[in-house]
Amino acid sequence: MPDKRRIDLSVPSAARMFDWLLGGHYNYEADRAACERLLSFAPTSREVARNNRWFRERAVQVLATEHGIRQFIDFGSGLPTQKNVHHIAQAVDPQSRVVYIDSDPVVLAHGRSILDENDRTAIISADIADTGYIFGCEEFKRLIDLNEPVAALLISVQHCIPNEVEPGQLVRRVVERLKPGSFVAICHLVSDSAQLRHEVTELMQNQTQGHWGRVREKHEVESYFHGLTVKPPGLVDVTDWRPDSELQQRQRSIEWTEFGGLAEVPPRP
Repeated sequence: MPDKRRIDLSVPSAARMFDWLLGGHYNYEADRAACERLLSFAPTSREVARNNRWFRERAVQVLATEHGIRQFIDFGSGLPTQKNVHHIAQAVDPQSRVVYIDSDPVVLAHGRSILDENDRTAIISADIADTGYIFGCEEFKRLIDLNEPVAALLISVQHCIPNEVEPGQLVRRVVERLKPGSFVAICHLVSDSAQLRHEVTELMQNQTQGHWGRVREKHEVESYFHGLTVKPPGLVDVTDWRPDSELQQRQRSIEWTEFGGLAEVPPRP
């Protein structure tokens, strides 16, 4: 079902915090204050945000140019307005189609304002875990043909969903609807430090009033790829996923990282 969340600018949102970490302008005092607290626990969080964004850009470029994907579903699309999925995919082929999904009211309002003139894109108001509503939505069906290969992007989003939603089950519900030859790109915040996982999870749970899941370990993220064919270079710190330059390669985070990769949906047995 569509997310009817009221805009309360006194409550930080993960999407607007991410925007601030990237140097964006669609954030508010509460978001900035929450980011400052986050940086006190994890000072390289800006690097995490940038590396995540670069991974999304590279993954979409690879999917469009090397695998010929022309349909994209971006779960938890967020706020950044430059080099979004449709910018990259439609630069390769103007006929590419993109559906964005988010529940943050500010994201939805801003997204609709910039997508109004692009009839090959749409933004759907929904909880990303509500796959039944998403795949049945008329706007989704207008743009996405599930009889053709699709790329599903779950980029830095599963740690944002409440704990009762099991990320592995969400991936499986998405994958079961996709034609073999489709792709799934996933990255997730991880840390080897149990203390940092606890502190950041607690901070974000409190700051966002429960609109958060938790920071996880690498082996948990690896389990999301079960049954999929992981493409080179495998599951890695996304800084190492086909980097464009040594400059980006050096901008590493320390306390936590985005971990994941790209996988193909294999033929059904």
